[in-house]
Amino acid sequence: MSSKCESLSGNDDFLRKKRCLFRASAGILRKTAWGAVAVDMSNQEYSKYVEEKSKPSPVWKNMLWAFTVGGLICTAGQALLNWYKSFQLSETEASIAVSVTLIVVAALLTGLGVFDDIAKRAGAGTVVPITGFANAMVSPALEFKSEGFILGTGAKLFTLAGPVLVYGISASVIYGLILHFVFQIE
Repeated sequence: MSSKCESLSGNDDFLRKKRCLFRASAGILRKTAWGAVAVDMSNQEYSKYVEEKSKPSPVWKNMLWAFTVGGLICTAGQALLNWYKSFQLSETEASIAVSVTLIVVAALLTGLGVFDDIAKRAGAGTVVPITGFANAMVSPALEFKSEGFILGTGAKLFTLAGPVLVYGISASVIYGLILHFVFQIE
C-alpha cells in the first residue's frame, strides 16, 4: 500500500482510500502531471480485464423471458381488443381503445413505481410493446417534476421518446411522399 493511501483517514476519506487501494493493487491507474487519472494498459489489455471481471449474461434465458413477457402483454392487448369489440365497437375504434388503455395502464404503473420493478425482471419484454413507449414518456417527466411543471416535466417529457417520434414521423412522411409521387397512390 502506498503512503498516499495510508495518509487518508476518517469517514470522509473512506471511499477515496478504497479507490486509492484499488489503484495501487491493480497497478493499472496512474495520475498524470495535471492530476487526471490515466489507465496504464492498451485497449486489448483493458478489454481482457473487463471480460475477466464481468459476469456472463444468461442470453438465452433473457431472450425467452423477454419473449414470454412481451407475448403476455400482446395477449392482454388481444383480450382487450376482443372485449372492446363485444361493445359493438368497430375494429378501428377497438384498436384505438386498446392502445389508449395499454398506454394509460403503463403510465399509471410507471407513476406508481411498479413498471420499473416489472421491467427489471422482464427486460426487453416490456420495452418493445406500446407499454415501453408510455414508460419512456412518463419516466423523465416524473424524474424532473421537482424542477417545475414547465421547465421540469414539460421540457423533459420527450427526452427519450422525442427522437423516436421525430424519426418515426419523418420516415412516415418520406414513405408517404414516395408512395404518392412514385406509385401515384393518394
